[in-house]
Amino acid sequence: MDVKPANLVNISPDPDFPVNQGRMCIKGFSAAELLSSEERVTAPLKRNAQGDFASVSWGEALDEIATRMLALQAEHGSDSIAAFGSGALTNEKTYLLGKFMRVAVGSANIDYNGRYCMSSAAAGQNKAFGIDRGLPFPVSDIAQCQTVVLWGANSADTLPPIMQWFEKQRANGGKLIVVDPRRTETAQAAQLHLQLTPGTDLALANGMLYAALEENLIDCNYIAARTNGFDELRRVALDYPPARVEKLSGVSERHIREAVRMLAKSASSMVLSGRGPEQQSKGTDTVLSFINLMLALGKVGLPYSGYGCLTGQGNGQGGREHGQKADQLPGYRRIDVPEHREAVAKVWGVDANALPGKGKSAYELCDALGPQGGIRALLVFGSNLSVASPGLTHIHSRLRELDLLVVCDSFMNETAQHADFFLPVTQWAEEDGTMTNLEGRVIRRRKAIDPPAGVLSDIDILCPLAERLGKGQYFRYGSEEEVFDELCRASSGGVADYAGMSYDRIDREQGVYWPCPSAEHSGTPRLFAERFHHADGKARFHAVQHRDAGELPDCDYPYYLTTGRYREHYNSGAQTRKMATTLSRKPEPRLQMHLRLARQLGVADGELVLVESRRGAAKFNVQLSTEIRPDTVFVPFHWGGKSAANLLTNPALDPTSRMPEFKVCAVQITPLVLNNL
Repeated sequence: MDVKPANLVNISPDPDFPVNQGRMCIKGFSAAELLSSEERVTAPLKRNAQGDFASVSWGEALDEIATRMLALQAEHGSDSIAAFGSGALTNEKTYLLGKFMRVAVGSANIDYNGRYCMSSAAAGQNKAFGIDRGLPFPVSDIAQCQTVVLWGANSADTLPPIMQWFEKQRANGGKLIVVDPRRTETAQAAQLHLQLTPGTDLALANGMLYAALEENLIDCNYIAARTNGFDELRRVALDYPPARVEKLSGVSERHIREAVRMLAKSASSMVLSGRGPEQQSKGTDTVLSFINLMLALGKVGLPYSGYGCLTGQGNGQGGREHGQKADQLPGYRRIDVPEHREAVAKVWGVDANALPGKGKSAYELCDALGPQGGIRALLVFGSNLSVASPGLTHIHSRLRELDLLVVCDSFMNETAQHADFFLPVTQWAEEDGTMTNLEGRVIRRRKAIDPPAGVLSDIDILCPLAERLGKGQYFRYGSEEEVFDELCRASSGGVADYAGMSYDRIDREQGVYWPCPSAEHSGTPRLFAERFHHADGKARFHAVQHRDAGELPDCDYPYYLTTGRYREHYNSGAQTRKMATTLSRKPEPRLQMHLRLARQLGVADGELVLVESRRGAAKFNVQLSTEIRPDTVFVPFHWGGKSAANLLTNPALDPTSRMPEFKVCAVQITPLVLNNL
């Protein structure tokens, strides 16, 4: 989209732009408010002896940060320094942050907020397909699909621009199935809504596979030709007759069979998952159960068909490809594979043996902050982990024990309240770079205006820091484009291969799909038509069993709590709570509760309640509804303070993806009256 500075407040869609035809949601078309916000920080801040922030020069800030980092390295080792990145960073920043931690610092401990978002879907796709790309086909394929299942995704609120493709799908005669404990706006548009009990997604998918087997809906020829492991899966699936799954999930046997018939008998069908089933302590296995179903039906790789993950952040896909994950190097290479280390080390000009190994995942990294856990310093780029992490009371205590906390952001946030230094950085309209969207298309982010005086980009912070740490020779770039060119070389031969890309080509073609291994290669809009990315070219079934969530309701905590987003806000709300347009529409979080439960508790609409879990307590005003299960309550996670949803959530981790269980925990609810506050 060609945006001129003078028109930033009057942005309109560009129908010729290939990604969502240039459409945006309220967050996008209100984002220009932040560019002139009076809350913008425009000088480095250092916490003084009195505990207050005071402005300092960039030289003073970077000098002292580097000096303290070197002292911690000398006394406690390089792994005592960690970084926490973001799916909001450009590909260039993501790449450089990973290189900075491994080369300039020599630390294994780097992870990012995408671990809290798409990691279970990524792990499941890698296991089943040998590759992870949010959508293995262009998003526009949705419009041509006859039956789509949105599983745990309220796209009308979380990805509004994508709804244009569902509208076109419906106009083309297609059908939509939504699986969600709430009857969301998205579910209200569906032909079939499966309102399951939180945490039973895997059982429901296995029950659908049982029905497909029983009704001879599977594609035996496809299974034989293109997959491995079906016999073991069949044995497990037969433990999930729909009558049993109805008791587990609350979804009727009739609807289970209806859903699988719609998927199987349509010429094209797809399952698209969101955070609902993924943000669980069995999220990876749950994703595998969806993939199992679609492979058994013979749909993956067919036109307008398959499995996909609806990625959350703007660069959620690119953010997980180029090295800011604890186990990863650029191009989706694994840091524990010697050949992968050698390939990247050659581009960087370093000894592969000098690169650190696998570090701690996001929550485990936060849990290890402070002397007891061994991480003494933390650099945070574009994340607000004081709101976004589960079990916040514990995380806040860990942050307070750090010897050094540096937060790089455009605005003060809850994490910065614990910081020793706050370094102000550029916003989206003030920098060049690239992003990779959920369909694997690399697109440009173009600078539209100059940043305020005193504000630097993350790249202009990392490179001078590397110089001060004695590693400056590896971090000398003249522009973001030079960083991208090195990224492309480092990714060459990897799964996410950008080797054939350049800024000029991306501009000329309005985006390029990876893998794109050479300048002559056309890019890869669609995966799996001929083969999967395992060595034998076949997909792998995984026999996965339902298991309970890490915590179920009981006599003391009798209700399910699940979390999610408002349309008007994003992630921790660090930016959207500073935008007048979005904040005026949703000024506070509300606890969504069924009328029946409200009557049992004696609660009226708008009244205040105390919600308690085994980890903490939070206060919310009630929003009464008939669109949620009576045994379940919902809160958005965009706020900190006393209304932070993550004071309540469970940090139980998925054993593969290390995803915390944000979407299921047990709570008790107590009505509050004014004299008890």
